[in-house]
Amino acid sequence: MKLLAVTSCPTGIAHTYMAAEALQMAAKEMNVDIKVETHGSIGVENEITDKEIKEAHAVIIAADTKIDKTKFQGLTIVEGTVQDAIKNSKGLIEKAMRLENNKSQYVENVSKIKENRKEKKKGPYQHLMTGVSYMIPFVVAGGILIALSFAFGIHAAENEGSLPWALSLIGGGSAFALMIPILSGFIAYSISDRPGLVPGMIGGMLSAEIGAGFLGGLIAGFLAGYTIVLLKKWIKLPKTMEGLMPVLVLPLLSSLIVGLLIIYVVGRPAATINASLSNWLENLQEGSAIALGLVLGLMMAFDMGGPVNKAAYAFGVSTIAAGQSSSVMAAVMAAGMTPPLGIGIATLMAKNKFTREEREAGKAALVLGISFITEGAIPFAAADPLRVIPSLMAGSAVTGALTMLFKVKLAVPHGGIFVLPIPNAVEGLLPYIISIAIGALVTALLVATIKKPKTE
Repeated sequence: MKLLAVTSCPTGIAHTYMAAEALQMAAKEMNVDIKVETHGSIGVENEITDKEIKEAHAVIIAADTKIDKTKFQGLTIVEGTVQDAIKNSKGLIEKAMRLENNKSQYVENVSKIKENRKEKKKGPYQHLMTGVSYMIPFVVAGGILIALSFAFGIHAAENEGSLPWALSLIGGGSAFALMIPILSGFIAYSISDRPGLVPGMIGGMLSAEIGAGFLGGLIAGFLAGYTIVLLKKWIKLPKTMEGLMPVLVLPLLSSLIVGLLIIYVVGRPAATINASLSNWLENLQEGSAIALGLVLGLMMAFDMGGPVNKAAYAFGVSTIAAGQSSSVMAAVMAAGMTPPLGIGIATLMAKNKFTREEREAGKAALVLGISFITEGAIPFAAADPLRVIPSLMAGSAVTGALTMLFKVKLAVPHGGIFVLPIPNAVEGLLPYIISIAIGALVTALLVATIKKPKTE
């Protein structure tokens, strides 16, 4: 049997390729022919051709973002998340083979899947993660360019026409200005396909202009997407005029509805909440700040790239959206670096607690850790979750709390250790490095202590 698969995670950095590798390894063990297309941060790789679709029996879509399934029409489709592919790749392959061999059960199974998804509320999460996945490159590029402008001095960008001014204009004036419209537009796109982009991006732009910020952008995206869904359902034109729907009727009406709602209904309350959140973060007392850092650390290590981790990261990004250094973003990035670093150190400290393959993987985990790719710890957590995950959470909680205690601030939303040498990118560079090191050591010591010895 010949299978196809597509994998895609919100960041397109680690989970996408881990899911692809897991499916390929499982298929090899099961003697099944499979080709996996990955939708990563650099675009589509190993793209599936029309000829391969004609020859295939079924397709597995393991994605946390929206995937266009139209080209797979006629094939048996099995859907799951990237975590499903990483943790239960054989189960997905077996399901695809079973459904293909017994297509009479397919409709029933699809109905069950849809019901389960409604119960688990995966829909809104997938829409949100689609928006976040398109937004992240703008945030990262903009943040690093702003940090590079700081390298010439905190106020160097005020000199119009200078290189720091140009870097700040590209990063803050352009990349960051597009961040919220992109978020809103692609949330709407995930809900209602291409027609959602126009009202979504317009709603996001309005949210940014009136101060509603990240929260307003989220609301605008969902509002635009579901407005398009309702308009498609309510408006029925004669066949001779159907061509007007995507180019005139839907963009015009949806933009008008979403725009007016953002300006007169949603915008002001969202702007008030946004301002209140900023003031609250600025005025956090030491005890509250430490508690917030601890919670963010726990969230970053809990599922290492899953929904809880992404929620913490999105919160960090929302605080840096104004182009200013953020203590929350500092805690989030540090706590996200800690799990793979701690695991990597543990494989060096307690070699008898890991197999030869795990010790080799520990070296890769160290590289992923310094790069702020939390997913590097997932294979170890999956192999021994009851001992490893609490250890990871403890180390990240310590790191998050310490960054808040030391009042560290970060102007860059991603990049790990590679952005730390940029002058003025971090307020409190030495305490920041110390916080990450202490948290990683806490994780390493706990893992080395509570894991059972392995025999080769």
